[in-house]
Amino acid sequence: MIDNVIDIGPLRPEDRAAWEALARGYKAFYETTVPDDGYDETWRRLLSGTELHGVGARLGGELVGIAHYLFHVTFWSADSCYLQDLFVGEAARGKGVARALIERVADASRARGAARLYWTTKQDNAPARALYDKVARFNGFVRYDYQLPG
Repeated sequence: MIDNVIDIGPLRPEDRAAWEALARGYKAFYETTVPDDGYDETWRRLLSGTELHGVGARLGGELVGIAHYLFHVTFWSADSCYLQDLFVGEAARGKGVARALIERVADASRARGAARLYWTTKQDNAPARALYDKVARFNGFVRYDYQLPG
């Protein structure tokens, strides 16, 4: 029998290889290159849990999805939570994994007393946006990135 129960919890040291495979899949989707030591540093920061936070989704004990988030101050209200990375392996898509990860981050946001939880995605990411339109509200903002040296 296949275990279809989604287990959401903290990333564990033994998740390292599966996490990196998912993180590389996420970065490939967004056509972003990260050097190998960048994955090492991010993993270290995620496990420390002080600035960056990560949770994993498991199906049948296998890590199939990840979410990375952080809290930050805002000028006009309580802290906000930014869901920076959300990725589910292809074989686990359509099974509620992404929604479960979002809900876990929402739980952490409520526990922290955050005023809002938000994220961005590519405009043409139709599969993700179909879910996001069900669980959140698109507020019409467009993000711009200013290129800094370095």
